[in-house]
Amino acid sequence: MPSGQRDFYEVLGVSRDASEDQLKRAYRKQALKYHPDRNPGDKAAEEKFKEASAAYQVLSDADRRAQYDRFGHAAFEGGAGGFDFGGGFEDIFSGIFGEFFGGARAERGRSRARRGDDLQYTLDLSFEEAAFGTEKAVSLPRMEACEACGGKGAKPGTTSKTCSGCRGSGQVRFQQGFFSIAKTCSQCNGQGSTIGDPCDACSGQGAVRRTQNLNVKIPAGVDMGSRLKLRGEGEAGFGGGPSGDLYVVVRVLEHPLFQREENDVICDMPLSFPLAALGTDLEVPTLEGKARLRIPPGTQSGTRFRMRNKGITDLRGYGRGDHIVRVVVETPRKLTAKQRELLKEFARTSGQEVHPLSRGFLDKVKEMFG
Repeated sequence: MPSGQRDFYEVLGVSRDASEDQLKRAYRKQALKYHPDRNPGDKAAEEKFKEASAAYQVLSDADRRAQYDRFGHAAFEGGAGGFDFGGGFEDIFSGIFGEFFGGARAERGRSRARRGDDLQYTLDLSFEEAAFGTEKAVSLPRMEACEACGGKGAKPGTTSKTCSGCRGSGQVRFQQGFFSIAKTCSQCNGQGSTIGDPCDACSGQGAVRRTQNLNVKIPAGVDMGSRLKLRGEGEAGFGGGPSGDLYVVVRVLEHPLFQREENDVICDMPLSFPLAALGTDLEVPTLEGKARLRIPPGTQSGTRFRMRNKGITDLRGYGRGDHIVRVVVETPRKLTAKQRELLKEFARTSGQEVHPLSRGFLDKVKEMFG
């Protein structure tokens, strides 16, 4: 390195005990500021970029940094040609080039195969289908590999040609300052080959849109928003790439009688005042048909009766929920004259002893307000 060079730490603007991360951030800042692409035709900026690159190449290497700290520039006599501005910086250069060129980076050994896109299908299920599981037939429009050309895009009997723009590499290189940059070939979109005689069936795309009929198995216990993944049932891949996946999103339709709370089934059962007061035996609906339920005398509105293991099977196999009957005591809206008189007589003769909840509430009100 020629004499008269500035101190490498001074070039990067860091202290002599700077960490590796501090060195990288400092170099990145200098490289972005003085890069030739941002300063076209500015020789001074290009020289500062080279100077910062040389400084970082030395200080980012533990052995070279130790030699520099001991001997200074004399440790690297032999001129700037002794520095490899292309090697040793790939990690930080790739990040910088991503900013210069919209995120595009040179990729070595780049695969030309591309995985197909994932698809999403919303499947409506009844309450019972979600609870017990089912199998549903779905029709799915998707891109599939063209059978006529085997997914190659070229007319049967013909072959694709090596791209003249990139000579089959899928990338083109051009000079940026004193080093070269690789970008995806725009002529073949990185495929490395072009189709001279495209397939008539797919117009050279290698894939065609078809409607596929699938049978989807729905496990017991799925709920609103559950997602089922079907591997390889998405869009076809390109260039020999694998197909994407299909995500089936479950939408459970409302039930006229039942609601779901985790794995329990809730059913609101209307009950007249006389039956709630006297008690009764009822037939209540469940997921598996009707079941007998004993309602004891004096049942209050909102009381829950739990019927074990008659709910929804846990999706992960942890048993089964319960069926819960929630009593709703009905107040009659219309009364005959006789019914009205009977109720008035009942009210006169009942007293507070048959209304323990009301009596307790009134006692608490008296305690609060005297």
